[in-house]
Amino acid sequence: MLSVALPGVGLSLAAQSYGSYTPYSIFGVGDLSEPGAAYNKSMAGTGIATRNHRFLNTANPAAVTARDSLAFMVDVSMFQDNKFFRQANMKSVSNTTGIGNLAISFPIWRSSAMTLGIRQFSSTGYSYGYRFEDPSVIGHTGNVTYTATGRGSIYQAYVGAGATFWRRLSIGAEFLLYFGNTKKTFTESFAESSYNGASNGHNIRMLAPAGRFGIQYEIPVGKSSSITAGAVYRTSARMSGNIESYRFSSGSAASDTLYYRSGAPMGVSIASEAGVGLAFRSGDKFSAEFNYTRSDWRGTALDVTEGFTGNLVQSEGHSKFGLSVADSYRLGFEFTPNRNDIRYYFKRVTYRAGAYYKNDYFTVDGHGINAFGITLGATLPVFRWYNGITVGMDFGQRASTAGNLIRERYINFSIGFNLFDIWFQQPRYD
Repeated sequence: MLSVALPGVGLSLAAQSYGSYTPYSIFGVGDLSEPGAAYNKSMAGTGIATRNHRFLNTANPAAVTARDSLAFMVDVSMFQDNKFFRQANMKSVSNTTGIGNLAISFPIWRSSAMTLGIRQFSSTGYSYGYRFEDPSVIGHTGNVTYTATGRGSIYQAYVGAGATFWRRLSIGAEFLLYFGNTKKTFTESFAESSYNGASNGHNIRMLAPAGRFGIQYEIPVGKSSSITAGAVYRTSARMSGNIESYRFSSGSAASDTLYYRSGAPMGVSIASEAGVGLAFRSGDKFSAEFNYTRSDWRGTALDVTEGFTGNLVQSEGHSKFGLSVADSYRLGFEFTPNRNDIRYYFKRVTYRAGAYYKNDYFTVDGHGINAFGITLGATLPVFRWYNGITVGMDFGQRASTAGNLIRERYINFSIGFNLFDIWFQQPRYD
């Protein structure tokens, strides 16, 4: 129902309490989360080429080595999403809040370090319905309503390490484990008690291992500037777990199970992803970065596997889900007036901005889904060393009303707590 306008049908969207909410999450593995922590999101999601010892950058496994060699670092990021939906003359809004990222990093030996954590990879959250108003139908059956709800998330737990060689070349690797649960339910009900209603749905429990590899090479320019090139690659992940699909009818006369199947998601996978980045840094004051990522989902079998195609049976009134190539273009900037100023606090604040354009990994009735937006943010230093609170905003739009698609306009907020401490000091006595 995302893009097909049915005569005699009234559609309504109703947001509830979900970890994330968008009607587009009915498809595939749900709505993919924006990359990185609040620090990355405030710069449009860049970070592949970032080397900044003040922040824990999880966008590239090689970036873990850009750090104080004695530091223990923690980053916790939260999000608050506000979305405004429109389809033809129908409107709706949603507000959701959740935790998106937890990362911990500590040194191993000299120029090497380790990181571990958990982050949200994708989320499913939707609730919509419509009622049939065709007199030729409801004249016999009474009012007929259809509702669809879904919720759940897929997470990445990871552990990785990186090392720097010859002071310029850094490499890193992570072991990833995808896991999560998703529940989708579709219900048709009749006001006339002599007719049985029907309900179908899917309960998905998934597990999938993968790996991620990164590299960064930093070239000094002048006395205090540098240019860094970075690349990252995430392997595909073959799903294991269980998909339970069912359909049953219920009413005052009788109840009956029409269909039931439970089994592993055979041949289903999460796509690999490759990305490159180029960054310029001028001392401890200014930096700029450009990132490009690409991920081909067309061979993942999500479009032919129950539980991922949106509805149990695709037919008139049910949008057709297709797979595509997802890619993104991101540009971010960072500026700190005077990090060592002792008189004016706001000269020590780090200000950020960015812009992005991206294409989603799926199509709806042959229409590609894209999004674009701008980001703003800042890191407020607190206490000593590199401790800080990062806040960010993301203003953007996803899809349009063309082709009777649902347009999303959003104002999303993120907040991150950057914790830094010196743990690994060996006491010495005279």
